[in-house]
Amino acid sequence: MSWGRWYFAAQAVGGAAWWIVVFTLPAVQTATLGSLQPFLVALADVPLFVVASALAAAGVRAAAVVATLWTVAVTAAIVVWATVTTEAGLGVLIMIGASVGSVLALSLVLLGRIPTELVTSGPLRFRTADPDGGPRRHVLGTAAQIVVFWGLFLGVFPLVIALAEHRWRLHPPLPGPLVTTSVVTGAVVLVLASALGIASAATMSTQGAGTPLPSAMPNRLVVAGPYRSVRNPMALAGITQGVAVGLLLSSWMVVVYALAGSIVWNCIVRPLEEADLEHRFGDDFRRYAARVRCWVPRWPIPASAPADAISPPRR
Repeated sequence: MSWGRWYFAAQAVGGAAWWIVVFTLPAVQTATLGSLQPFLVALADVPLFVVASALAAAGVRAAAVVATLWTVAVTAAIVVWATVTTEAGLGVLIMIGASVGSVLALSLVLLGRIPTELVTSGPLRFRTADPDGGPRRHVLGTAAQIVVFWGLFLGVFPLVIALAEHRWRLHPPLPGPLVTTSVVTGAVVLVLASALGIASAATMSTQGAGTPLPSAMPNRLVVAGPYRSVRNPMALAGITQGVAVGLLLSSWMVVVYALAGSIVWNCIVRPLEEADLEHRFGDDFRRYAARVRCWVPRWPIPASAPADAISPPRR
């Protein structure tokens, strides 16, 4: 049985167990459903979630589609319900996890794999920057990307998540000294991580003849600056920035958001990016990857570190 079907089997068992607990423990009912009538919800959820998941585990593909669509719809509905009423915050977290799991399992059931290549399709398809654009154009493009992406991923999204954490009553009360320590630590880490991110972006745009954006990638393999010590300094900086913002906001959900992003980047984006680099730069990239680690910086920088920049890729 495939991993997708195993997931739906676990979801069916978990869903059935959850409904049993809901009807026997009022505290669980309140935490996950709020003031919703459990019997009315169960009339639809048991056949469309529990039974459909069981049928999906048995190999019925249509049931996998039904279970996934229902899970996503329920997740959207309970997010709205919790936001409006401030109830059922725990139910939101459970359903978000169930939605992610169901979508991934459905991909495995229907396709036999997870189509990670979609992440780098359309506007984000891997393309090199115009080599004739000049350093000024690449630097300005990189600066614009930093403003947009940092504004969204380190500003707008964390603020929305932190507000939801409070609205859904998932923010634990913290003593004043702990909040102060969290804010100060977050501020210091954010400054340091941002400096690393800016230094990495500047190195890429000035020495790589391109930008960090997949649709305008560098024309040269950059191994200068922070790239001499670690292969993915911008990703390392971004994840650390996200955690720092979570500390600034004293929000555990923002910290989880940043760590979840690191998993997505490491498991989906990084393999695609490194496959592209190996295709374009061949042995140069393989030698670089053999010397410099992916996540853990080497310090001091080894004397055998590669030269500052490597010639353009083979055509």
